[in-house]
Amino acid sequence: MAAPKQTEKGERRRALLVAAAADLLAESGFDAIRHRAVAERAGVPLAATTYYFSSLEDLVSAALDRLARTELADAHDCLARRDDPAEIVLDLLLGPRSRTDGLDAVLCRFERLIGSGRRPFLAGLLRAQRVEFDALLDEALTRATGRRPGPGEVRRLTALVDGVVLTALIEADPDPRAVGRVALREALDALPRT
Repeated sequence: MAAPKQTEKGERRRALLVAAAADLLAESGFDAIRHRAVAERAGVPLAATTYYFSSLEDLVSAALDRLARTELADAHDCLARRDDPAEIVLDLLLGPRSRTDGLDAVLCRFERLIGSGRRPFLAGLLRAQRVEFDALLDEALTRATGRRPGPGEVRRLTALVDGVVLTALIEADPDPRAVGRVALREALDALPRT
């Protein structure tokens, strides 16, 4: 089905649906994105979800894209303000909600990341987002160490933080971000500086 011609009202309604779906995705994961739940959260009629999106997969893709765009914009703002680069790295890896929402936010993010593998329709979007996230990680790590990360360093630091945080989640640590912070700072301290 071809996408409907967008009016100003239609664009607003579609944006409300995407924002609602992105919020549900961030709060509760993929399973929370259902036509009825999204419409209720957006305050629009249920039929709007199928009018503006040809499938639930299209709505999920739009929600994931919006969530990533919001997180990337937040990280850019933090870099512009010269916030602590290690905290920016943690925001990019664990999500900015991990600053305030703790364990639940990190659990939901990891569930979302792992659950993406069961949704092949997201693969292209996730690859494109990965490039943008890695570029911001590179910039934050450059600020943290005073030099550009070498080949593979961004991915190694990502794997390190992901690994210790996953272990913290398995052990039900109430503050997985703190566990990730300790591991990241130790790894950054071990890197050569300029």
